[in-house]
Amino acid sequence: MKRSLTQQILSTRLRRRGLLVGTGALTGLAIAGQWPQRVLAQTRFSAYPFTLGVASGDPLPDGVVLWTRLAPDPLNGGGMPAEDVAVNYTVATDAALRNVVLQGTSIAPAALAHSVHVEVSGLQPGRTYWYRFEVGGEESPVGRTRTAPAPGTALNQFKFAFANCQEYQNGFYTAYENMAKEDLDLVIHLGDYIYEGGVSSTGVRQHNSPEVTSLEAYRNRYGLYKSDPNLKAAHAAFPWTFTWDDHEVDNNYAGFVPEDDQSVRNFILRRAAASQVYYEHMPLRASSRARGEFLLLYRRLSFGNLVTFNVLDTRQYRTNQPCNDTFGSRCDESFSPAATMTGDRQQNWLLSGLNRSTARWNVIAQQTMFSQFNFGQSQFLPGDAFNADQWDGYVAQRDRLIQFLQARQPANPIVLTGDIHSSWVHDIKTDFDDPASATVGTEFVGTSISSSFGGNEAQTSALVSAAVPGNPHTKFFNGLNRGYVRCTITPETWQSDFRVVSTIKAETAEVSTLASFVVENGQPGAQPV
Repeated sequence: MKRSLTQQILSTRLRRRGLLVGTGALTGLAIAGQWPQRVLAQTRFSAYPFTLGVASGDPLPDGVVLWTRLAPDPLNGGGMPAEDVAVNYTVATDAALRNVVLQGTSIAPAALAHSVHVEVSGLQPGRTYWYRFEVGGEESPVGRTRTAPAPGTALNQFKFAFANCQEYQNGFYTAYENMAKEDLDLVIHLGDYIYEGGVSSTGVRQHNSPEVTSLEAYRNRYGLYKSDPNLKAAHAAFPWTFTWDDHEVDNNYAGFVPEDDQSVRNFILRRAAASQVYYEHMPLRASSRARGEFLLLYRRLSFGNLVTFNVLDTRQYRTNQPCNDTFGSRCDESFSPAATMTGDRQQNWLLSGLNRSTARWNVIAQQTMFSQFNFGQSQFLPGDAFNADQWDGYVAQRDRLIQFLQARQPANPIVLTGDIHSSWVHDIKTDFDDPASATVGTEFVGTSISSSFGGNEAQTSALVSAAVPGNPHTKFFNGLNRGYVRCTITPETWQSDFRVVSTIKAETAEVSTLASFVVENGQPGAQPV
């Protein structure tokens, strides 16, 4: 969010972005050509090639995606030759890599910035493994990962953390320093992995270029972010799963509508570049690889009979924000049945999966705040004030989903959210304006890793805190602290611990638990611990 939430609350209207319409024009537009046929089995590097570390992602019962990128000069195009490069990998059951269970060779294609995506299979379910890459006599750091349990396995516990919004300039990744020390089965990232903006004159550290719009510029920006040692440590410690929000492309974009004044064609080219580079830098399966300006990110991960994660993409397919992008009273567009965050295909996929799920806990992992929140319920801004970029701008679709949860009753719905740089807990109500209406689920909103909650965090937090009593379904709010949320799931309880760091302005920090909330099996709604 480039704009301060304080400015939004105190302003009656935001500048309207130019309306650009695109429903697939230039679909399939190629950025990269065919991979070169020549593959270098051995090569010499100008510097250490594994500067961006290693990562794993999207674990299945028999395997996981292993990732690295060869980038001796990550801030200047990567520093690699134009040829594809053969990279060896090793998987073992011990950290010293003595008990090897799998070895092989993968290709780091020049057309994909010499990134490597190894879809390992044949592993044992529910087991920890260690892995490493090697090329040209150089070895990567050793990473640790874990496969998912076998389908239907009765799990006693599953632990994961979720995170989002890590603006490099605003602070150090001390949250990741501490997350890497946790005992977790998975990390979920809910978007804003990079920020596309230019250099800040007040940042704790600096971006490496003006606002990024091209393939090379996006690659260099990811090179900057992924060079951070704390982020690399957290990636090497656990398998992750990902979705994106807006800043991976352009702040507050919606479908083919950008924030900035760009032609349809230029924005599609930009979105295509951003999509390819996102894939290049994440441990994603080939099924998610960018096809022109589209990147398939919504997907489902299950862990035994305990929990299923439905990972959504609420940026690529959404209709434009309603009400001329106002922050205030909702207009008729906010209630339009045609307004959508997900598009029809993704919505149907979500509802179908929830309907047939046998998991004890059913998670919707997505980007912007799902529950209603009227920021105007205070002396600072009397009247109504809703954020049209959140689900409050897409009321009819939210109502359809809530009605589905009430009617079909998938077990224990939990919504996980990022984007807003602050911590929240909401009861999901069938009627948010009626505190006595049924509660059908629980929403946990995680604060940012480093991004600011408004230009003046204390002022912004005070403005929002004053509105909380007028939104009785909101059980918790904090806008002052940065960190992540650690969740521990058992068959009978879900506990979310809001883990916050003492500072992001220094390179290291302590972590503590700001608040904890529990949801009991069969009892929607969160209770403080």
